[in-house]
Amino acid sequence: MTQTAPAPGALHAPSPRRAGRVHRAWFVAAVAFVTIIGAAGFASLPGLLIEPLHEEFDWSRGTIGVAVSVNMALYGITAPFAAALMDRFGIRRVVAVALTVIAGGAVATVWMTEPWQLVLCWGLLVGLGSGSMALAFAATVTGRWFTARRGLVTGILTAAGASGQLVFLPLLAWLVDRHGWRPATVTVAAAALAVVPFVWLLLRDHPADVGLAPYGGTYAPKPAPAAGAARRALKVLADAARTGPFWLLAGTFAICGASTNGLVRTHFVPAAHDHGMPVTAAAGLLAVIGVFDVVGTIASGWFTDRYEARRLLAVYYALRGVSLLFLPILLAPSVRPPLVFFIVFYGLDWVATVPPTIALCREHYGDDGAIVFGWVLASHQIGAALVAFLGGLARDLTGSYDVVWYASGALCAMAALMAMVIRRRPPGGAAESPRA
Repeated sequence: MTQTAPAPGALHAPSPRRAGRVHRAWFVAAVAFVTIIGAAGFASLPGLLIEPLHEEFDWSRGTIGVAVSVNMALYGITAPFAAALMDRFGIRRVVAVALTVIAGGAVATVWMTEPWQLVLCWGLLVGLGSGSMALAFAATVTGRWFTARRGLVTGILTAAGASGQLVFLPLLAWLVDRHGWRPATVTVAAAALAVVPFVWLLLRDHPADVGLAPYGGTYAPKPAPAAGAARRALKVLADAARTGPFWLLAGTFAICGASTNGLVRTHFVPAAHDHGMPVTAAAGLLAVIGVFDVVGTIASGWFTDRYEARRLLAVYYALRGVSLLFLPILLAPSVRPPLVFFIVFYGLDWVATVPPTIALCREHYGDDGAIVFGWVLASHQIGAALVAFLGGLARDLTGSYDVVWYASGALCAMAALMAMVIRRRPPGGAAESPRA
């Protein structure tokens, strides 16, 4: 019987040791949470920039929407490659570089004078950097450091983006209103840079780096770095694309992006302003969405540990679609109780779809689940990018956002049906294999 040689990375790994009273995985999750919050400012800003850039440079909303669309598309397309790069170079290095790129792209917009410069700085640089800080980061941290409580931790890390929105949005709205859009942009860059030391000093790539087993699991040596990150990401895509669950997950998540980041995050503030609501009040409502998003996403993670993920997705999309159909009649110059009800209801559902989607990727694709989720996230951002552009175009052509709200509500109904079609994988069954 031949002996299997140990993985290269395992030769000098620390010996297994007993976890302390509080497992190190929870500290890693806390650092990831703070990191995602620090990078969340970039997501809060596009909706606040549309009116100031339109007024200062006389750029159309459709033109500005192109830059936002490029940002969102790259955010998604970069994610699967970032997940593979984290396997190759480690989480710390990839995330630290991504935060630096976000800061550089945001600062560079201060000196722009032409639309192509907005596309280059905010679309290309911030898009690439934020894509490497995408939800694939949360999926990678959760997959490596946790065996138990994965749904709950996924919900917590996903909620970090909403927490960042809650922290940044009122401040950025106040800065834009009082001092213009440039100080707000610099604030986003400073926040991204501020968390780089936390990432470098406190984040660890794998439990074996500190001689621990993942939370709720058994000790395993750190695997050798995976070479050929880009090739692996593309191979995983090619294999997953030959299976039915991938296309259903990608389709539902594209609609998720269209109805959240592409629509509400980008166009809610200007749409409310069209009805006479002050920008600061509309931005405050988005921040309230962030408050309830934290509650809804953590609850969704808890539910995902206990209930069937595809049924949760169907319920979430159906409820979101109903709420969007009512929004056009709720917008008014002042904040009224029916609109507050929408904000609370919609906030609970904002990214509640993420934990069950990650769980289904892990269920069907095993160890490749984080990279598959990266590609599913790419579809999310492509959906968001299309609606970010088409929403601005519809406003330019019709003078109203109403048609976009109604169309998004109908798409959510379609997503609910698609979620129910995803078949269940038998417990203990093999990871999804491509169909011939």
